[in-house]
Amino acid sequence: MMTIDLPRPIANYFKADKGDSEAIVACFSDEAVVKDEGQTHTGLDAIKQWKANASTKYTYTVEPQLLSESAEQTIVTGLVTGNFPGSPVNLQYAFTLDGDKITALEISL
Repeated sequence: MMTIDLPRPIANYFKADKGDSEAIVACFSDEAVVKDEGQTHTGLDAIKQWKANASTKYTYTVEPQLLSESAEQTIVTGLVTGNFPGSPVNLQYAFTLDGDKITALEISL
């Protein structure tokens, strides 16, 4: 298993992703936006619902593989393995951070 040094808010996100929707919500700012599977989820309530739905729909694990940083975003490529069509797959997690909180996350192929 390769270990990469993730910024703290992103490391917290991947750690929380193994838990429940409450742990995920704690990683985001109040007005954060998540884009995943063609849907946009704005605000903590919507993000909590997104995570709860994903957790009931699929069982999966994410292993961060690569890290790329720019002034605007931090992109993590993660190997996602689970009970979904096409597993395993590498997904791009594009994070926008403000201090210790995530303000935006876009998950894509």
